[in-house]
Amino acid sequence: MADSLVMPGDRPLVHIYSDGACSPNPGWGGWGTLVIARNHGDVTREFSGAEANSTNNRMELTGAIMGLRALNRPCTVVMHTDSQYLHNAFVKKWLGSWQKNGWLTAARKPVVNQDLWRELIELAGIHDLEWKWVRGHADNELLNRCDALAVAARLELQRKATTGS
Repeated sequence: MADSLVMPGDRPLVHIYSDGACSPNPGWGGWGTLVIARNHGDVTREFSGAEANSTNNRMELTGAIMGLRALNRPCTVVMHTDSQYLHNAFVKKWLGSWQKNGWLTAARKPVVNQDLWRELIELAGIHDLEWKWVRGHADNELLNRCDALAVAARLELQRKATTGS
């Protein structure tokens, strides 16, 4: 895909990097997201949040959702994630299979995180979405920033819960 400023159909090109963190898993979870607007001089917005009782997969999904929620018009989006779970659900068409099977996995068990998957499918339908898998905790500066945001959000929520402030 060309990295031009405006994509076919006059949709701006946006890169979203997202990551989730949970410790223990399940337990205190955080997510971090960067939204980079290519047609606005690579302006970058950072988002993060946390949940007390979560899983790493829920936080990975939430990070992607929050990045897409931040867009105020249909865009061409390149979504960067280190989550095989998230990446493969779209790229390997797991989502289509789950939906055809009544939200059951190949093992005939209910798909976990259906609420988030349904929202992500709805948001993805608004945009032209390309998925890029990135090795986690490696040399990708932008994904590492998302990880730092996710961990910081998780730790801050945990600190507030334990100190009451």
